[in-house]
Amino acid sequence: MSMLEVSHVTKVFGDTPALSDISFEVKDREFVFLTGPSGAGKTTLLRLILGEITPDAGKIILDGSDVVSLSTKEVPLLRQKIGVIFQDYKLLPERTARENIEVALAILGVPQSEWQDRVDHVLKLVGLAERPEFFPSQLSGGELQRVSIARALVINPKIILADEPTGNLDWKTGEEIMDLFDRINKEGKTVIVASHHKALIEKMGKRVIELNGGKINGATKEPKPKKEGK
Repeated sequence: MSMLEVSHVTKVFGDTPALSDISFEVKDREFVFLTGPSGAGKTTLLRLILGEITPDAGKIILDGSDVVSLSTKEVPLLRQKIGVIFQDYKLLPERTARENIEVALAILGVPQSEWQDRVDHVLKLVGLAERPEFFPSQLSGGELQRVSIARALVINPKIILADEPTGNLDWKTGEEIMDLFDRINKEGKTVIVASHHKALIEKMGKRVIELNGGKINGATKEPKPKKEGK
């Protein structure tokens, strides 16, 4: 069963084609990397899947919903299925780790009586059970990204979209974050990670969709056995 179907999608900004007639599928509970150089179209593709922008041509089906034809009112319902993780974390500096995660629950309208258990669960999952009251300024880059991942997970999404999640991290920390995504995937989430970190991608041994100049560069590369160590 497919979690995501991208069919003949084209997106043009002005005179510049960001994506040109791309098609691929991601199965339910699969872990896939989107890779390619800067400007290849990775972030544009993630924004299209989120419904932030619409394609000029083509279809995007996410968990059975036609993203392109959704009304403005229906887009928030779609996003309840998606956990999003950014390179620059996008955390509120004046809020603690716990409060940053709770923001996602507040936006979703989850009853406040459920917040503590749900936040405690995801903090434990990402390895921050001892730091819920720390502010972003008191956390390392890896810890900030773990808070960002916890915030994405707390809404219990079906799919995780991560845009260059290790871009600001050193190798060891980046490796730990990728291993965390692997664990999340094995617990039943579909995971799509946009990254240009070739060494980490190769180590993970997942399927790779390579974009170049807004097009898929040949056939998608099937997963290889995961490598241990660097």
